Amino acid sequence: MSRQSPFGHPFLLGFDEIEQALDRVAKAAADGYPPYNIERLPRTDREPERLRITLAVAGFTRDQLDVTLEESQLVIRGRQNEDKTRQFLHRGIAARQFQRTFLLADGMEVLGADLSNGLLSIDLVRPEPERVIRKIEIASSDKPNRSA
Repeated sequence: MSRQSPFGHPFLLGFDEIEQALDRVAKAAADGYPPYNIERLPRTDREPERLRITLAVAGFTRDQLDVTLEESQLVIRGRQNEDKTRQFLHRGIAARQFQRTFLLADGMEVLGADLSNGLLSIDLVRPEPERVIRKIEIASSDKPNRSA
């Protein structure tokens, strides 16, 4: 039995990419590490309204983190190397790797990233959309009526 897509409706043309994006988001949401917050920062005199993604990455250094923009996806990767010289009596903090992906809407821009006190913050801005109204001319393809 095949899955019925909500984007299969004839009025929803060209939304194939959105359906694929929703599938990717659903798969990525299953992994809960590292935990993160997303907050809206209000507009100020100096800065526009922004979104801030904050990930809890305690134990990671700046060199062990990688933030990239791959097409419309913000990808954050963390890689910790095992230190073989250390001898643990108890190990409750595992050296682990992660990849967290956020799908960005068209036009979203990454302003920058900051690592402070074990929190990685990434600021995003959504430029004000231009309101575009375009009149579409209607051509007439009627042939003249030749009844005389």
